[in-house]
Amino acid sequence: MLLFTMCAGMFLVQLDVTVVNVALPAIGTGLHAGLAAHQWVVDGYAVVLAAFLLTGGALGDVFGHRRVVLAGFALFGTASAACGLAGSAPWLVAARAGQGLGAALLLPGTLAVITNAYPGRTERARALGLWAGVSALALAAGPVLGGAVVTAVGWQPVFWLNVPVVLAAAFATARLVPRGERTSGRRIDVAGVATAVPALGAGVYAVIERDLLAGIVAAGALAAFAVVERRVADPMLPPDVVRRTLGPNFVAAAMNFTGIGAILVLTLYLQGVRHASPLEAGLEVLPLFGPLSLLAPVAGRLTGRFGPRPLMVTGLALGALGMLNLVLLNENSGYPALLPTLLGLGIGMGLLTTAVVTAAVGGIPPERAGVASGVNNTARQAGGALGVAVLGTVVAGPFVTGLHEVGLIAGTLWLVAIVVTVCAPRDNPVARAG
Repeated sequence: MLLFTMCAGMFLVQLDVTVVNVALPAIGTGLHAGLAAHQWVVDGYAVVLAAFLLTGGALGDVFGHRRVVLAGFALFGTASAACGLAGSAPWLVAARAGQGLGAALLLPGTLAVITNAYPGRTERARALGLWAGVSALALAAGPVLGGAVVTAVGWQPVFWLNVPVVLAAAFATARLVPRGERTSGRRIDVAGVATAVPALGAGVYAVIERDLLAGIVAAGALAAFAVVERRVADPMLPPDVVRRTLGPNFVAAAMNFTGIGAILVLTLYLQGVRHASPLEAGLEVLPLFGPLSLLAPVAGRLTGRFGPRPLMVTGLALGALGMLNLVLLNENSGYPALLPTLLGLGIGMGLLTTAVVTAAVGGIPPERAGVASGVNNTARQAGGALGVAVLGTVVAGPFVTGLHEVGLIAGTLWLVAIVVTVCAPRDNPVARAG
């Protein structure tokens, strides 16, 4: 029951990454909002999640993971209700940011609770496998569930659905999860958070709103963040871990930049250009999310046998070809013409995800594997937030012309990621494991 409860928390975190995408056109109509608001509804969640993810893990170490998970459920549930009540785009974006903060507490917190509850290697592996499987299932279920709800009753209930699940999961957490012990000596990197949040937030704002001043603020905050992380005693992004995992984390960021950004663009294409209903759009993107879910356990076994590099190269190549296929689409293209993109991206990410995580933690001592995993998660979430900002902005003009540019940008980025993977030095975890 404890495992089921923690999986429910992870399901909500991942579900809200994708469930909102098919609701965006309905949200735009209901709130009289344009493309920039669509991007912020997605990125209000993603930016805050990325910026506070490592802090969420540190808070659990300092104050206890049970307490932090309960706080995460409370924040996520309250923010979900606020989303459902939103009467304007700024209100909805602010509420989505609240969801992101709750998710930043839930994601590392649920993982830590499971790790502590299953100390045996075999039972822990099975528990984490189920946790990861639920995560993949949530990504696949999001567009279909969101599409069905929006088609039947509108976009607000998409957010209200979270509330009863949160209440039940919080009640179960309070009863089932032991209080546990706090980790002595761990500190919160306040200065890191104070510089990371404006660096990412202002950077995304600069892209979406095309604001030069915001770009300058983002660059200054990023420089300050780099200085801070070298000087604080317990940095949220330890420079030595970042340096040793730079290649895999670049690939991880590129993966989510294209994957999360493409979900937004493809959803808008299906509903705005091909005039699919929300439910039809949710069903039509299943060839992307289905392989991502089904290949996760297979990719884990293949990575264990062959190392991460072959799967990373194969996944990146398939995804790049899929995204380059967008260049061939136009206003009159049928759904079969889109399938190579959906399948290429879905299969590519299905092969890539486990391999990237393995590469990111493979060369790190076991006592720092949790930190390395947190850095990898942060790279992926930040990459996704930037992908929504950049690729969404590219299609702001004539949509099909922008769609072609998205294909070129994303395809080229993944080809560069192949070069980074293949050219990894021999002491790099990608090369050594591969």
